[in-house]
Amino acid sequence: MESSIVTIGLCVKNCGGFIAETLSSLMRQDLPHDRLELIVVDGYSADETLDVIRKQVSETDLKCRIFYENEGLGTARQIVVDNALGEYILWLDGDLVLSSNYVRKLAELMDKNPKVGIVKGKYSLTPGANHAATLEIYSRAAGKMVDFNSRIETDSMGTAGCIYRVQAIRQAGGFDKDIKGYGEDWDAEYRVRSAGWLLQTTDVYYQDYERRGLTWNSVWRKYLRRGLDSRFIIHKNRGSIELYKWIPPAALLSGLFHSLRLYKLTRNKIVFLLPIQYVFKMTAWCLGFVRTKSVPRLHQNS
Repeated sequence: MESSIVTIGLCVKNCGGFIAETLSSLMRQDLPHDRLELIVVDGYSADETLDVIRKQVSETDLKCRIFYENEGLGTARQIVVDNALGEYILWLDGDLVLSSNYVRKLAELMDKNPKVGIVKGKYSLTPGANHAATLEIYSRAAGKMVDFNSRIETDSMGTAGCIYRVQAIRQAGGFDKDIKGYGEDWDAEYRVRSAGWLLQTTDVYYQDYERRGLTWNSVWRKYLRRGLDSRFIIHKNRGSIELYKWIPPAALLSGLFHSLRLYKLTRNKIVFLLPIQYVFKMTAWCLGFVRTKSVPRLHQNS
């Protein structure tokens, strides 16, 4: 990939407790730094996030630009798209840890497949710090074990760990700045696919926040909020999802199917709790979805 530059898009807010680990994994990439640039978009962090970023970047030859926003993830990601010098954008979250060959492998795949608009690696199936974390890791990994081109799936690839072809996201109109909370990636991905670009996953691995442990309360609140935010996305992109797949009975069946599949990969008996976990999460999602009495134009951050 001699001619390809990769922009690393890092959208953060109050990630001081774990951003150092994320940046360390970026610095360990087996891709020369002259093929990378880092764009940080900070949501006016109130902790040491930016101090850590500046210190770690100053100790390397990685080019870095920092922007600020307080309008939400749609705006933050579009700032990266508008300012990217690279042919591709690799999206990092402030808690993501990449394998050392991650960026290179994804960029090489994009170089060889000009019709592919988005590529994502895979969740590492390493258990988390507690049962709630392990189940969430496994369930999110299972949700990505699909052919995203075969039909419109109930789950999206998301942005974390994805590489976007800049041409594809710009052709699709970029990220919707009116989306403040969850769903800016789902919306953008839907439009990239609708524009005729292919989506793909590949066998390089990453980990994110679940590895540190979760509480059941935090899982409930996350999916409650996702249900709330999803209403706007589904209203905007009518036909983007078959809603019956999100109701608890369907979730139970999905959890059973995924538990059998994951047991073959992990031999970890905890996977047989996935049907219960899926019902738990989708109950929260449904409650969040029906809680919205109208479809707002703007979402406010929680």
